Amino acid sequence: MGDFSSLGLSDWLIKQCKQLGINKPTAVQENCMPAILEGRDCMGCAKTGSGKTAAFVLPVLQKLSEDPYGIFCLVLTPTRELAYQIAEQFRVLGKPLGLRDCIIVGGMDMVSQALELSNQPHVVVATPGRLADHIRSSNTFSMSKIQFLILDEADRLLEQGCTDFTKDLEVIMGILPAKRQTLLFSATLTDTLQELKNIAMNKPFFWESKSETRTVEELDQRYILTPEKVKDAYLVHLIQTFTDEHDDWSIIIFTNTCKNCQILTMMLREFNFPTISLHSMMKQKQRFANLAKFKASVYKILIATDVASRGLDIPTVQVVINHNTPGLPKIYIHRVGRTARAGRNGVSITLVTQYDIHLVHSIEEQTQTKLKEYPVEEKQVLKILTQVNVTRRECEIKLESTDFDEKKEINKRKQLILEGKDPDLEAKRRAELEKIRSQKKKFKQKIQESIQRQKDAQLKKKLMKRKQKKKEKKKNSSGELLQIQPSNPS
Repeated sequence: MGDFSSLGLSDWLIKQCKQLGINKPTAVQENCMPAILEGRDCMGCAKTGSGKTAAFVLPVLQKLSEDPYGIFCLVLTPTRELAYQIAEQFRVLGKPLGLRDCIIVGGMDMVSQALELSNQPHVVVATPGRLADHIRSSNTFSMSKIQFLILDEADRLLEQGCTDFTKDLEVIMGILPAKRQTLLFSATLTDTLQELKNIAMNKPFFWESKSETRTVEELDQRYILTPEKVKDAYLVHLIQTFTDEHDDWSIIIFTNTCKNCQILTMMLREFNFPTISLHSMMKQKQRFANLAKFKASVYKILIATDVASRGLDIPTVQVVINHNTPGLPKIYIHRVGRTARAGRNGVSITLVTQYDIHLVHSIEEQTQTKLKEYPVEEKQVLKILTQVNVTRRECEIKLESTDFDEKKEINKRKQLILEGKDPDLEAKRRAELEKIRSQKKKFKQKIQESIQRQKDAQLKKKLMKRKQKKKEKKKNSSGELLQIQPSNPS
């Protein structure tokens, strides 16, 4: 592995990297940066924590220093937290340039964002939804002269899943120039990215980490097989063990829903663990504040939904615990990638129930790594089981009294309004669909009941026939006996 100067990077940027303790390029930087500096489109696929962000930030800053103007570069990313992290990297590395950046994400004031965009910053880092809203609602800024379009966590942006960015991306692409450099980076190579790879772009360069495993070697991957009802007790026991042995360790716990995230946070606080949460039901300022507190080690435990699984670089995380087994291997890869970053060691522990074993097999197949069992003293877990279950139930009751589910519905309505839909009309549609489904269900039930009645009637007939035959046989046999008996002699 060479140094940054051999990759064609300017002296001022090399000096800036050294000041930040970045002395040698990682594999993704060494392979992708020369192609980007040559002016080629690039797609880089490498493990989480392998330095993908710097692989595009450094070449963009070098090109910007040659001909500085705004808006020079647009970076799109799926989550708000990741947008702030990328902007921070641009800011720190581009300090000698006096770089001006602008972050356009949801949950923040649109008017102040519009003012920032009209001031022509060098770099715009955005989530697709909010940037598309600005494009639709104002014409105070132009992106017709951008040199770079960067899609970070490109698989998440381009795939049509629970959050579909397709319409927003179409709006954004409509105002961008055809002549530009497009850079795509991700930790997981999906079919969508594979298709893009085959589309001829601007002398495209593709690089994928040659390692068979999708997770880093420094990561110790473990699992605990536990019944569903005992899961929380195992979690409390694990945290107690880690905090007793290593009081300076930071832990991220991933769970599947906002509600579960909130309940677990409340529950762990009841056990006096320094815990904060991160999920999409929280206000954006609170999300940033909590993340900052965790990064600064004010709190040692972060409970989060998958909003925190993508790209977040928190160097000092020693343990990642999956409270639920992820349904997709790529979600697992992104979650456990929050630890063992930049050559450090880390541990990941997945709580696996009897219903999740097939999910573990698919994770092992995808990561080319066999998960080892994590040793736990069951007696210690059983000691705290009742206390944990009672505490969790108390926290659930407390949360219900705060109208958490009602707030979720309000947020859903807000989201539909932002998408240009009528929430009441959507509710009517959902109600109609539910009505149709229930009618179909009743109809099926009636048919099944009718079929069952017919079957019962046929079975009754058969039984009656059998009884009749038996009676007839008995009559015949008794008649024959009477005929066979000899008459008495007189």
